[in-house]
Amino acid sequence: MSPRMAYLLCLVGVCGHASSEFVAKLADTPGPEFTVWRFMIGGAGLLVMTRFWPGNHDLVGPLRREGLRITLLSCLGMALGQLIFHWALDFTSVVQVATIVTAIPIFFVIFDRLINGAPLAPPKVVSGIGAFLAVILLMTNGAGLSTGPDDLIGTALALACGGLGGLYLVLAKPLVGRYGPVRMTAYTFVIGFFFLYVVVGSFWGTWVNPMSIFEKTGQQVAGILTIGLWNTAIAMSAWLAGLAAAPDGQRANYLFFLKPVIAAFLAVAILGDQLTLLQVLAILAICLCVGVEYLWTRARGGWRRSE
Repeated sequence: MSPRMAYLLCLVGVCGHASSEFVAKLADTPGPEFTVWRFMIGGAGLLVMTRFWPGNHDLVGPLRREGLRITLLSCLGMALGQLIFHWALDFTSVVQVATIVTAIPIFFVIFDRLINGAPLAPPKVVSGIGAFLAVILLMTNGAGLSTGPDDLIGTALALACGGLGGLYLVLAKPLVGRYGPVRMTAYTFVIGFFFLYVVVGSFWGTWVNPMSIFEKTGQQVAGILTIGLWNTAIAMSAWLAGLAAAPDGQRANYLFFLKPVIAAFLAVAILGDQLTLLQVLAILAICLCVGVEYLWTRARGGWRRSE
């Protein structure tokens, strides 16, 4: 896969991530229950995709070799992270959750350094610090923490989701390289579904019955199917495929910083949300950090060639 295609797939994945908050709000379903639906529909769609995706047909072999590692990553990484993510939307706004979860690339760089010893290049350090400051700017303005305890809970949950997301991407990358993006994503969501089914049923008392989908409104059904097929089966596969194939995994992850821009546009254009000035500045600062990292790296390459 060419680097351009890898980064393009990452961008498709970012679009899927960015629209997930929007879809979750339109589905009008409690966060924990909605997460179970997402893993149920998404896992089923991914199993079908493995039947047609070249090199991803064998579902038994990888589980025999690394079943425990795949299971732990699926349950404590992706499943728990997504549960926290959708739960956060029950407490605070789409824009706030979308922007705070954008800290995933920062966590990715940190865990990549701690686990794999990946170098921290100056452009990435500057970009990461800038993005982190933008997140802090959002968290401390009047649209979030200062308005009530619910916003504080939503903010904490979104940050926890970001940490789990960054750790999952670092640990899952070699598995995606060995077993393919569709197959690995299928494991993640099928195994994660059974984990979430028990957790949500035990702690929230909601034992999701697949047949209950016929009792939901058309808008709820549309939201559940969209989050499962587009935001999960297609977008998550594209994201993991691009991340595994990208020559610079940290840069590929920095595309995730574009998520709040897309999410904010959807929230304003369709949900009718209002952005504060500081939210706009935080989003612009994040986009600037992505551009600085890219332009800095290209400029250094040009300087070296001229020497």
